[in-house]
Amino acid sequence: MNLTSSGKDRTAPSGRGAGRYAVLLVLCALCYSNSLHGEFVHDDVWAISNNPDVRPGSSLQNIFTNDFWGKRMADNTSHKSYRPLCILTFKLNILLGGMTPLYFHVVNVCLHCAVTCLLMHTCDRCVFDDPRLAFLTALLFAVHPIHTEAVSGIVGRADVLACMLFLLAFLSYVRSVGVCGSGSADSLPSTVSVWALGASLLLGTCAMLVKETGITVFGVCVLYDALVLCRNCLNRSQNAAHCPDEHEAAGSAEQNPFPGLVAVIMSFRLWLMGGSMPLFSEQDNPASFSPHLLTRFLTYCYLLAFNAWLLLSPAVLCYDWQVGSIPLVESLWDMRNVAALLLGVVMVALCLHCRLENREVLLGVLFLVFPFIPASNLFFRVGFVVAERVLYMPSMGYCILVAHGLGRLCSVVGRWGTTALTVSTLLLLLLFSWKTVQQNDIWLSREALFRSGIQTLPHNAKVHYNYANFLKDRGRHQEAIHHYKTALRLYPRHASAMNNLGTLTRHPEDAEHYYRTALDTNPQHNRALFNLGNLLKSQGKKEEAEALLRDSIRFGPHFADAYSSLASLYAEQKRFAEANEVYLQGIESCPDSSDLHNNYGVFLVDTGEFRWVAHYQHAVRLKPAHYVAMVNLGRLLRSSNENKEAESWYKKALQVTRKVDILTPLGALYYNTGRYEEALQVYREAATLQPDSTDIWLALAQVLAMAGRSKEAEKMTLGIISKQGSCIECYRLLSAIYSKRGNYTEALDALDKALLQNPIDMSVRAELHFSKGNQLREMNQLDRAFESYKLVVELKPDQSQAWMNMGGIQHIKGDYAAARQYYQRALILTPGSKLLKENLAKLDRLERRLTGT
Repeated sequence: MNLTSSGKDRTAPSGRGAGRYAVLLVLCALCYSNSLHGEFVHDDVWAISNNPDVRPGSSLQNIFTNDFWGKRMADNTSHKSYRPLCILTFKLNILLGGMTPLYFHVVNVCLHCAVTCLLMHTCDRCVFDDPRLAFLTALLFAVHPIHTEAVSGIVGRADVLACMLFLLAFLSYVRSVGVCGSGSADSLPSTVSVWALGASLLLGTCAMLVKETGITVFGVCVLYDALVLCRNCLNRSQNAAHCPDEHEAAGSAEQNPFPGLVAVIMSFRLWLMGGSMPLFSEQDNPASFSPHLLTRFLTYCYLLAFNAWLLLSPAVLCYDWQVGSIPLVESLWDMRNVAALLLGVVMVALCLHCRLENREVLLGVLFLVFPFIPASNLFFRVGFVVAERVLYMPSMGYCILVAHGLGRLCSVVGRWGTTALTVSTLLLLLLFSWKTVQQNDIWLSREALFRSGIQTLPHNAKVHYNYANFLKDRGRHQEAIHHYKTALRLYPRHASAMNNLGTLTRHPEDAEHYYRTALDTNPQHNRALFNLGNLLKSQGKKEEAEALLRDSIRFGPHFADAYSSLASLYAEQKRFAEANEVYLQGIESCPDSSDLHNNYGVFLVDTGEFRWVAHYQHAVRLKPAHYVAMVNLGRLLRSSNENKEAESWYKKALQVTRKVDILTPLGALYYNTGRYEEALQVYREAATLQPDSTDIWLALAQVLAMAGRSKEAEKMTLGIISKQGSCIECYRLLSAIYSKRGNYTEALDALDKALLQNPIDMSVRAELHFSKGNQLREMNQLDRAFESYKLVVELKPDQSQAWMNMGGIQHIKGDYAAARQYYQRALILTPGSKLLKENLAKLDRLERRLTGT
């Protein structure tokens, strides 16, 4: 590619133009092909996976009343990021392809391809006289590594889509004032085109509704009109002998309603914020919290230079530049001020150069500066120190300026110099492409992203905190503790790190210390309030726990877990009315919380209400993968003998995940309905998932026994006993197996071994003595059987069957008076027993026969 720009002919063969677009598309696709298989990472989880507004069943109205993260715009915790059109694209993604990340990444890459091609078209029509420089601008833009966060991170779609609409709005505005494709200095604007102007306003508004920075296109349009188009008119009027359209052109500029309409749109955006600015913490943007004006000014100036350096040399990139990444500039003697001063000199030089050059430098500066203004802390505080994704749009201006500079160099260095510049440019493009591909790999998974942050910025407390959260989610607790402590060493006031460290601490005293320390740092930390409240609740400190949980709700009104925990505290204290009120308050504040509906369903079942089905079903509607609600539905349907429906819900839950908590109730259903082979299959799968579970192996042995496979059941039960000799249920099962074979002595021995375990539960002891009595009856040892039954009623006086069996033994032995006494005691407990009534009738007949009456 020859970079010389000496020619002024803008007309290129159509085949060559199409070929350039094809090259751009292929280059974008090659650079970002390795990003397609990435998962949801970092902010993707909150904006998509955990955002109720993007779910298929959610209301479209919520998208236009909530912020980007699903919070109400009027909420004081909202970041005021109003991006409904971006959320709509996420929702459409889910409707067409589900929650598969691949399709989200495909859309992002396609949008980047479209922006790249659109940038070349814009440069070709409005910036450069030489189409080769427009092509070079697009090439640089296509491969620039600073774009990886915006393209490979799904949430970055807001920046990419806003950039596309930004360019379309700018092109529409240029069209509205009738600038010719030639863009020559003596072109005159014609009368404003109402339709093109309206399209520009609409597209610019859409850009703003995709991301806030999109609104800066209006500033670019106004300045471009004032500094280029009007100056062209003025030049033409001074040079032309007679121009009948000059006054009309000038009048059209004066009568242009564009600025007034832009003011209305900006007022609308400010109105959406509810008259308040977003609230950020010190760790989000430390410079803005500094009490010293000089520190704020010097740091902001240095951050401008730092962002410019990321565009010039994107060698070191990171997904998060907060908390310790860039120390504050607190002194005039800090050497970093040189970078800020150098940037100022360069920008002044470029502005002076704009007065001598045509559109190229001016548009480069406008495209570079204006989209970055919202992120500059100039008008309001932002929630980050440096964010690479916000440089997606400003990089257009950077690429234009680089292409312009290379073009100017080529025009003065001669043939050999041009060749050297061309080779250097190709090497730069290859280097940028390699860095982009390498950076994409970092965005493939949460672990890769967070690990890269630690490797790149080891002094950043935030990256250690994020990696610790990932490790905590994966159950790697010791590693998580290490990184939480590292985050606290780097930033001792990190309340969330302190709180999360408390959740991983085994000792309650240490956990309480961490929670209280977190609350000393941030008394309104609703998670620390919640965790401390739960800890105190488990320790029986009900009053303090109640106060903490109430504060957790007060400072986090959309924190559903706090409502569930407070309601369960009330339920434990039998304060059911208050518990019900808290659940209803929580459902009103967090209508999209599936867990809250599920927990409320559990509460209603426990209190004997019959509205549980609706809440369980609503939990599943809100979260189709909520297998806990499905299992709860299955269990309750099973208790109502609606076995088919129960089985259906269990199987739906298994389609979500294969877990023991789902397999065991399904196995019990099969067992209780005589479907032993299916029960065996289910319990075997559960045993492979949890091989150390005695309960699962015991259930499997019970099914084998009921299926007639007593040898296997015996072997399996003995195996359990060899590992856990205190398994009372194992001995009971062995007793049942031996008794079924007629081995009553062995059955009795197994029950004696069970009793030797000295079970604490009186009911279990009573059941064992009852089984022993039954075995002794089978062995015709009636006196010993009577003593066993007697022990049963001493432990459990309401055991009517034991009273009846005692009466039966006395009946057989001929002690009719005692038999009647025991029968009557049993009849009091079970007045509807036909067998007892028949036995009493037999006694009456015997007594009449004996007395002759």
